Amino acid sequence: MSSLAVNPAAAPGRAPVTQEGKLLSLTFQPLPGEGTPDLCRRLAAQLRDRSATPLHLLAYGPRSASVPTRDALRNLFGRVDWPITWVEGSPCGGQSVAGFQVHAFTGDVLRIVFDGHFVGSVFTDGGARQCLLGGLTPPDTTLVRPEQTRRMLENIQPILAEAGFELADLVRTWFFLEDILSWYDDFNRARTAIYSGVKFRTGSLPASTGVGARNPAGAALALAAWAFRPIDQDSYAEEVASPLQCPAPAYGSSFSRAMEISTNTGRRLFISGTASIAPGGKTLWVDDVRRQVELTMDVVEAMLRARGFSFHDLARATAYFRHPADAPVFAEWLAANQLTKIPIVSTQCDVCRDDLLFELEAEAATE
Repeated sequence: MSSLAVNPAAAPGRAPVTQEGKLLSLTFQPLPGEGTPDLCRRLAAQLRDRSATPLHLLAYGPRSASVPTRDALRNLFGRVDWPITWVEGSPCGGQSVAGFQVHAFTGDVLRIVFDGHFVGSVFTDGGARQCLLGGLTPPDTTLVRPEQTRRMLENIQPILAEAGFELADLVRTWFFLEDILSWYDDFNRARTAIYSGVKFRTGSLPASTGVGARNPAGAALALAAWAFRPIDQDSYAEEVASPLQCPAPAYGSSFSRAMEISTNTGRRLFISGTASIAPGGKTLWVDDVRRQVELTMDVVEAMLRARGFSFHDLARATAYFRHPADAPVFAEWLAANQLTKIPIVSTQCDVCRDDLLFELEAEAATE
């Protein structure tokens, strides 16, 4: 059963989700010699310094680190009343975890509780109500994988409804699939079957990332999502096409290349997982990770520029490597382009094709 609860630390004595604030994107990578407890302390300190309430934590690291991380956060915060999506993404440099990405908010936050777990956060920002869901897995992990996908997508509909949203309000999703290469086509068919019955408010499919990673629940997949519902007429969300690639549905994947949300406080561009794919949909530069990185970054830059952004506007990004040993190639590209300061986590996760070695997702923001 789902229910709503006001986070008392974020909104003492006030009506839920009435005070607007500032939306923050924070990235934490382990410093040399820094363990997970110290990393969590640094996360807590930044949130405290900014008077911000966490909305959702996306964590990349070995599954064995998920429980100690939650324990460390519980010791620091008293309780963990926000969703955490744990991705078994191995570090690419020998750290304990690859990194954490946190969305946080400085105004009122409403929590969504489902089956006794905190699975969502609702906030109002710039004339739009928004909802971040995370840590969601299928209710029955014994079902075949496509059926787990269907059940999970069906399950988030009453969760969203409890907070005044619909599946049609989704603008961004993250799917982390166990053993992705063995059933990605089946996953796409299951996702498409659910989406075919939805009239998305934007008129377009959500932006999305789909990579291979296990989760602590042992389910076929884990899900995080972002829903957006305008309140003011000047707030909206719209699809952004990729100037250098065809739409993903052209080759059977039900997502948009990018989605932009715009409110009276600024714009935020969600760029889906992007890889070395030709305009017609074929993989380019097979077995050449350096050229795959270069093409991927060209494609991402074209989407950024199409909306008046640059790499310097990135609020967060994730680089996925099929082989961790390839991470230095991307680091060299960042250094050559003077972009070593952008907030990015590099992690090992399988990409959706066995000939793709690199994928990047990104989020740019301006205020």
